[in-house]
Amino acid sequence: MDASLWPLLMQPLPLAVLGLCVGSFLNVVVYRLPLMLERRWWQDVALQLGDAGSHERLFGRAPAAALADVAGALQGELQRLPLLTLSRPRSHCPQCGTPIAWHDNLPVLGWLKRRGRCAACGEPIAVRYPLLELATGLLWAALGLRFQGQPQALLWCALASALLALALIDWDTQWLPDALTLPLAWAGLVAATAGWIPLPPHQSMWGAVAGYLSLWLLYWAFRLATGEGAGHPPWSAAHWAARADSGREGLGFGDFKLLAALGAWLGVWLIVPMLLWASLLGTVAALLLRRRAALGADGHMPFGPFLASAGLAVLLVGPHQVLHWLLA
Repeated sequence: MDASLWPLLMQPLPLAVLGLCVGSFLNVVVYRLPLMLERRWWQDVALQLGDAGSHERLFGRAPAAALADVAGALQGELQRLPLLTLSRPRSHCPQCGTPIAWHDNLPVLGWLKRRGRCAACGEPIAVRYPLLELATGLLWAALGLRFQGQPQALLWCALASALLALALIDWDTQWLPDALTLPLAWAGLVAATAGWIPLPPHQSMWGAVAGYLSLWLLYWAFRLATGEGAGHPPWSAAHWAARADSGREGLGFGDFKLLAALGAWLGVWLIVPMLLWASLLGTVAALLLRRRAALGADGHMPFGPFLASAGLAVLLVGPHQVLHWLLA
């Protein structure tokens, strides 16, 4: 591609159009990736149930025949499931399964054309689909405006898209998949080392370390403060049994990896501001949801969406501007 075209393609309008298309793909990722992960976990369960050697090593005896029957039945159920990847099957109505025509699958426009309903069965299609496409397009346009035609805008747009997907997956499932968080962290380290983003490699590395360790320390502080495993050292079996019985979690390991990824992209000095922003926003959201009785039955609310919002806020405002405000 002619280098002279890059400044034109990195303008807000072209990036907005590209962002709409990426938003359409994010809808697929948010819906299908958790299902793909669940299939993989059930496959692992089936393999483990059918592993007689592992059972004998662990329990000191051969497994009961019933376990082999369950493993076989589970394998059969899994094999009967239709193929599911991020690219197959093609987009279809979630209610009736009818494939969506290409002109009805255009970002935002397809949903408006059909007035939010399936062309085949007439059932409503959630408004979240066009909203995510629109949000992604606007976010890409805003980043294009901030970076004024610089090619690195594409990297920041990719980071913003990943944060959107992670926020929605975590909100829906309370999972932050390693399939997204770990590549995101490595990509930040590579981008800083290669000089693709204006962040010294040592700040990127220490940002990843500080991001992970800060939440790891908070996690263990929560464990000790809530008395889980009280009376037992943290490395003992009794401590972990108490953990399993209580069922309470302050943070999940996915949060550690997400903040590590943000540190790798944005640097060590922004870890504390992002944590403060995410904590404040999460507290306000929890109070509002509790007041409306909309919090889950277990009282848990994912922290990932608020970490992602902190990263997006830094992207839109600019890391240097955030640090300037803090130091002023």
